[in-house]
Amino acid sequence: MKTLVIVTHPTIDTSVINKRWVEELKKYPEKYTVHELHKAYPDGNIDVEKEQKLVESHGNLVLQFPIYWFNCPPLLKKWLDDVLAYGWAYGSKGDAIKNRKVALAVSAGIRKEDYRPEGRYRYTLEHLLAPFETTFLYCNADYRSVFAFYGTEKAPGENVPGSENEGPATELEKSAQDYIHFIDNL
Repeated sequence: MKTLVIVTHPTIDTSVINKRWVEELKKYPEKYTVHELHKAYPDGNIDVEKEQKLVESHGNLVLQFPIYWFNCPPLLKKWLDDVLAYGWAYGSKGDAIKNRKVALAVSAGIRKEDYRPEGRYRYTLEHLLAPFETTFLYCNADYRSVFAFYGTEKAPGENVPGSENEGPATELEKSAQDYIHFIDNL
């Protein structure tokens, strides 16, 4: 079955990372369904039944989003609250995502070294995203991990640490390829 990628980015057209990832995913329509929440629900009113049927008609589930205030964009939180309903995603009869492989793909504007216990923000990205893992474990899904692109706050033209020849554009292209590999190996 195809992998469903729920993309939540309010300004995807001006995005760098998430837009590039979506472009890469769309090269393989036989493998991935890209579902952009802000385009599907510009008014924020989510059709819960439609979303649940969409999830049910796919195999793996990936939530793709930029980190907003060390969390997800508000529309994704609403999607989680509305779609992962009692009796569907959890509860005595809620098994729609039971054993389904679920993962996150996030872009973080902050450098990776700032996401460490001894870093500027004192927590790893995985620690900050633990509520997602816990949510999916609660729903008996098979939570896999996080694919992340760090450091989009770099100055224009700044080289990638550890590589004198790789600039941000090359790093972005590599991340798009790595993202496909990540999803294919959930």
